Order: sequence, then structure tokens, then C-alpha cells
Amino acid sequence: MIRLWVSMVVVFGFAPMALAQDVTLPEGLGNLTALKPPQEKQAGLPVDLSGFLETRMGARLQNDPLQKDMSLGEARLQIGLEKQVDRLTFRVVSDFIYDPVQDIYDIDLERGQGVIDLREANMVFSPLDFMDVKLGRQIITWGTGDLIFINDLFAKDWNSFFIGRDTEYLKAPSDALKTAFFFGDTNLDVVYVPRFDADRFIDGTRISYFDRARGKLSGRDMPVRAARPDDWFSDDEIALRLYRSFGAYEAALYYYDGYWKSPAGQDQVTGLATFPRLSVYGASLRGPVQAGIGAVEFGYYKSADGAAHNPLVRNDELRLLISYEQEVGDELTGSLQYYLERRLDYGAYLATLPVGAIRDDRNRHLFTLRLTKLMMQQDLKLSLFNFYSPSDRDGYLRAQVSYKIRDNLRLEAGGNIFYGAEIHSFFGQFQDASNVYSALHYDF
Repeated sequence: MIRLWVSMVVVFGFAPMALAQDVTLPEGLGNLTALKPPQEKQAGLPVDLSGFLETRMGARLQNDPLQKDMSLGEARLQIGLEKQVDRLTFRVVSDFIYDPVQDIYDIDLERGQGVIDLREANMVFSPLDFMDVKLGRQIITWGTGDLIFINDLFAKDWNSFFIGRDTEYLKAPSDALKTAFFFGDTNLDVVYVPRFDADRFIDGTRISYFDRARGKLSGRDMPVRAARPDDWFSDDEIALRLYRSFGAYEAALYYYDGYWKSPAGQDQVTGLATFPRLSVYGASLRGPVQAGIGAVEFGYYKSADGAAHNPLVRNDELRLLISYEQEVGDELTGSLQYYLERRLDYGAYLATLPVGAIRDDRNRHLFTLRLTKLMMQQDLKLSLFNFYSPSDRDGYLRAQVSYKIRDNLRLEAGGNIFYGAEIHSFFGQFQDASNVYSALHYDF
């Protein structure tokens, strides 16, 4: 019924009638072009242009015989074009990359490989006063977590995150129709993805991973081979967010129907990694607590039918996130998060586990700490973010120094440090991927 209802919204709410609110020009700017002399107007660009030029280098701190010594080495040019035509706004953002470390130049927009990575290609309009529509390739995010995602089931790029690219590249683009409805204090977002968008997950081409079937690390020698659901309008996804404010607090309900975003199963016949069906039901609440901002978010992950008795498919899970952020000093902000993954049907999981297989705990606990310090009139930014799991006895430290040389020129340096007691734990498997990096970024 939900899928039918959304289809009706898409069909009947598609004709552009008014300009989207989030792209309206500030008052008074709309007539400036008309005041220019004809020759000056013709000399200007027909579209709004923005972008950046960046070079980024990184090296591993430990030897990984399955990977190159350089973790990152790329030159990146991003060009963004935006054009408003009557009631429509068109936007295209694309990255052009030279990357001899990965050394793959054939373009694959789904996996984010090759010389072009198309980040956005969409149009925005408002067919009704209470409705905005965004159609095409876009970056979508929601939820309350800081680098932890429960109800945000949109594509992520974990390779970019772990090797030292800018944090914005953790979010991968989605080819989607996003419709937003505004009903006073209550609002509804509906996202329809006509063909499944998987995460750009760790597959061994850039970062080695622990292969449980082989019982050891695999990398470029044995990359993950996956069977992706890729039929248009059949292997689709839908996500809903219903949210409203209660004074200073915002509450939200979430629903997702699609697939696990990273491989969470295996085909017993072919051996290919699979993306089992997944439904998620969630809620969140965020608002002021004492001198800071607190939030709680919850999600129930309903895996494919029969997952509890199938050792090759990930079980149902309950996920919980509690977070708090506060300014703790002069230009110093700190935040804490507690995250829980609880495997359901644990008895069935143990009963179907093959002899000698690695047994995961029922509960995975994770704590995060973020500290951000601004100095030198906010031109210098020091950032520290640490993940630590007492149940897995592993963790991941992200450290970064960023200095603004000019308003449009920035120098960065940082590191990604993985640690763990066991090679098969989530962060422990990436110890050989620990790296340091530097970057020079120029905006235009």
C-alpha cells in the first residue's frame, strides 16, 4: 500500500507550478540582471559556476602486501553548474579525477571509479505551495548521528572515508526522486530510488578486508565479487521520514524498504556476496539538554525472510544511538555518542553457525568522542574523532588539522588509525590500512 501511495504522489505531483523554496533568490537580487547594460549581460556566464581544485596524498603506516604503499594520490577538479529557468532549477556537479593509486580509469558511476564521478545531476521545482520535488542524482541525508547512521539508508562511500578524502565524500550520490510535503509543524519526506544504490563498500581494491570464508585478509588479490540487484523499478527502494517540532525539539519517524546497503549475505551456489532484502522502522528525538544538544535514535532492522535460520544472511537487529554535544571551552566543542547493535534470534544464529566459524557477540557496543578546537581567528581547525568498541576491543581514530591560508585556499593534514585485538573484528581488520595524508584545496 505504501508503494502504491508513493507512486500516486509521484504521478500526480510532477507538473512544475511554482519555484522551489530552497532555491529562491534573496529579495532584490532577482532584478539585478535586468539593470545591467546589454553588452555586460551577454558577457556573463549563462549559468552559475562553482567548484574547487584539490590535490591529496596519503601513505600507509604499516605494510600491506595486498595493497600499494600509497593509500591516496589524486588530483581532483570539481565543477558545479546551476541554472534557473522559469520555475525549474537545474544543477550538475561532477568531479574529474586523476588517481594513479587505484589506477582504474574506466568510468563506473555506481562504484565511484574512473576519471569522472558525477555527484549531482538534478532538477528542483515546486508543483504545489506545500510540495517540493527534486528529481535526479543527488546527495541525501537524515538522522541524528555523527558519522553513525541508523535510519539514513542512503548510499555511503566507506573507501573515501577511510583513506582520508574530505568527509563530504562519505556520502555517495543516489539516483532518486525526493518529494517533500509541508503541513505546518508536520512535514513528510518521501524518497524513491527506482534502482538499488549500494554503498561503495570495502571490496579489497583499495583497503584489505577479513574474508571469513578464507579465514584471512583479502585485498587486490581477491576482491569481493557481488551480485547487485539492478533491475529498474523492480529492485527499487523507498524511504520515508515524517517529522515535526515540539517547541525546541524535533521528533521523527522513519521507514525504509529495500536492501542491505553493503553485502550482508552470500549465495551458496555461486559464492557471490549478496544484498538481502531489508526493511527498517525507526524514530528519533533531538533537542536541548542542559547546556548542549542531545539526541536519541532507534531502528529495527527486519532482514530477509528466514534470515534467523540462514547462516549466510545477516539476522534481524535492533540499533540504538544516544548522543550529546556541548561547547566545553573557548572555541572548543565536544560530543559523545553511544551506539548499540543487538542481534536478534541469537539462539537460532548459534544453532546454525558452522563448526569452527567465528562467533559474533549478541551485542556490539560502540562509543565515539569528537573534539573540535578553533584557533587563530578560526583559521586553524583541530579535529579529533575516535570510535571505540569495548565489545570488539577495537577502534578507529580520525585526526585532522586544517589551516585556512585565504578564504578560498586551505591546507589539511590528518590520519586514519585503526587498532584492534583481533584481525576479524570490524575495525581490527583494517589495521594495515592506517594512513596519514595531506591536501591542498582551492575553491573558486
